[in-house]
Amino acid sequence: MNITAAIVLFAMIWFMVFFIVLPQRFVSQEEAGSVVPGTPRSAPADAQIKRKAKLTTMIALGLWVVIAGIITSGWVTVDDFDYFGRGQHSAPDGTNG
Repeated sequence: MNITAAIVLFAMIWFMVFFIVLPQRFVSQEEAGSVVPGTPRSAPADAQIKRKAKLTTMIALGLWVVIAGIITSGWVTVDDFDYFGRGQHSAPDGTNG
């Protein structure tokens, strides 16, 4: 795995985790009892984005280490996802094709 693939993998994991963490412990302005004029009642009272971004980074880093380790170990390869037989596979006699 090159550095670009590692960064893209981390970004994908980070955003997936962020969208899972973002609605956790959500309190709307209506539930908090103080609606700011000009905003919808369903807007967050305190979004805690910085806290959620830090939590997301810690979770994503752990997941990234596990997933990148699996990929770089060779336990899972691109050929494992070749469901249509388009990749380079060895024939039973040891030749390609």
